Amino acid sequence: MANKITKVLPHLTAEEIKEKLKETIGFWRVQKWLVILNALIAPRPAKEIALHLGLAEQTVHNLISEYNRLGPMVIERPGKGGRRRCYLTIEEEKALLEPFMERALTGKIATAKEIQSALEQAVGHPVHKTTIYRLLRRNGWRKIVPRLSHVEAKKEVQEDFKKNSEKK
Repeated sequence: MANKITKVLPHLTAEEIKEKLKETIGFWRVQKWLVILNALIAPRPAKEIALHLGLAEQTVHNLISEYNRLGPMVIERPGKGGRRRCYLTIEEEKALLEPFMERALTGKIATAKEIQSALEQAVGHPVHKTTIYRLLRRNGWRKIVPRLSHVEAKKEVQEDFKKNSEKK
């Protein structure tokens, strides 16, 4: 079976792609532009392009196919990661926590259970308690608990005080 030459449609010229390479931030986007540039300047089998750029052959096939169908916007799409399945935006989370922050500053206790019920009302369905703890951590909250003893307390002095103090 003959190796099929991988070609791209000329959505952009080689010079435009080189400019995009200079402007692009992020390793994976640069890799994608290099695949397109290689297929445009020197069309050859996808296996050779993949070997040249250190990618899988299937990655080259997928990228070229998408580029030919959709154009340059394929590379400019959002990358991996991010908060794609969040209930609220960061700003909405801060607004949700604001009343609890005001109460906490006046000395009242804000519990995770109360925050959970507020979040459930905001999103309209029940949420797991770990969601609340992640929300709190993301917004800089932490659990503050009183210490059992003072930091500078000395056990010997306390024991001596117990032995030598007057009994009632």
